Amino acid sequence: MDNHLDAVFSALADPTRRAILQMLLEDDMAVTDVAEPFEISLAAISKHLAILTRAGLISQEKRGRVKWCRLEPDALREASIWMQGFGQFEPVDLDAFEAFLGSELAPKGADAPSLRGEYSGQDEEEA
Repeated sequence: MDNHLDAVFSALADPTRRAILQMLLEDDMAVTDVAEPFEISLAAISKHLAILTRAGLISQEKRGRVKWCRLEPDALREASIWMQGFGQFEPVDLDAFEAFLGSELAPKGADAPSLRGEYSGQDEEEA
């Protein structure tokens, strides 16, 4: 994996940075507006914004005395292409997988137990 892709995934690993990106989906925002919903310092938000900027996920520009942040729409393209390579695998049918495990783990001649903790046999009173 190249350095840019590493920087993108590293930036996306933090929930605060993901929330910032989600906010910027709406529109460009001033740094102080970005910081408003978070209970962390403006300096901490600035560090998060610097990481997002280095990863190329956002850009920042000064308009007058206000610093604005803007989402870079093509920034996730490389990461998306990389992740699409994993789409070649068939989706797993979890119900079928559970049934298979139940049949493999069940004692010989017994009904397969449910792995979800549900009672799948008859009520004890009927037995």
